[in-house]
Amino acid sequence: MEYGLSVLMAAFSAALLIYAGLMAVFKDYRMLPYRARVSVKPKNEKKYMTQLAKVVALAALSPALSSLVGLWNPFAAMIVFVIALILMLWLGTRVMKNIE
Repeated sequence: MEYGLSVLMAAFSAALLIYAGLMAVFKDYRMLPYRARVSVKPKNEKKYMTQLAKVVALAALSPALSSLVGLWNPFAAMIVFVIALILMLWLGTRVMKNIE
């Protein structure tokens, strides 16, 4: 299986994008795992879920980019994954900064 890494990363990215889409559509705070709900008590749960859905979608871009680069070179795909994940999570903290 020459493109196993690319297939795996594409499937992981698709799963994250589906989860982000469900969070954005339903805006239900109970979709989060219990441990996350206990530690965060937002004032506006619907706005929080919308912003969190954006962050999860941003995080899903990292394995998607890695999947595309993995078609060319699997080693480069891992480097792209790490760099893109760091960048996307940094952008995600910027998105969540204004939420209370």
